[in-house]
Amino acid sequence: MLTFQIQHHGIKFRTSALDFQVTEPKLPVIMFVLAEMTDTVRIEPWLFNVKLNNAITEELNKKLANKVVHNVGLCIALHDIVKLEDSHIFPGDGASHTKVHFRYVVFRPFMDEIFVGRIRSCSREGVHVSLGFFDDVLIPPEALQQPSKFDETEQVWVWEYETEEGTHDLFMDTSEEIRFRVVDESFVDTTPVGPSDVSEPGSEIIEDNAKSKKSPYSLTGSISEPGLGLLTWWSS
Repeated sequence: MLTFQIQHHGIKFRTSALDFQVTEPKLPVIMFVLAEMTDTVRIEPWLFNVKLNNAITEELNKKLANKVVHNVGLCIALHDIVKLEDSHIFPGDGASHTKVHFRYVVFRPFMDEIFVGRIRSCSREGVHVSLGFFDDVLIPPEALQQPSKFDETEQVWVWEYETEEGTHDLFMDTSEEIRFRVVDESFVDTTPVGPSDVSEPGSEIIEDNAKSKKSPYSLTGSISEPGLGLLTWWSS
């Protein structure tokens, strides 16, 4: 079970397997933060000839890189190893176990941060945006420039830009660069759970399938203000 407490310099979380503290960014604009973590790393015997720091770095990146840690963010890469405690070999297990204190680079933008991404698709749900390394960004209809409409034929959103000469349709085409503001974030615990005691046969499979389709971490954006939206709108 995940618990946390607010501290003066960040938020400290604790789980049974992994402890971590999110360091608040000191710069006004930054989409990455350093998460201070503690984990026990298991090194297989055939890696004993490798330098311990290198073996631990490889194992930590294998475990965390491109993974979402609930309520922390998307893990990118190991920043540094802060402290190594004593290694232990337990009976019946030839591997070494080392408690490691380290800092990990995590993608976790703050609210109201401005990004430039590319439109990867449009649907009635809104405009889906990719940052290249992160694809789970949605700009919902109410957060688009208004008035906007969804073109069923072209499958794109259209800003009906009003001028003195009349209305001009500005299409939000796929692959176009778009500037947006982060207004919300969502974490979904996708950890598999056991079937409920009282349930219809097969219902747990349906629930697991629905859960697996959800993104563990997603962002909600907005372009409903001057200067936001497709870069081509404001280039001239």
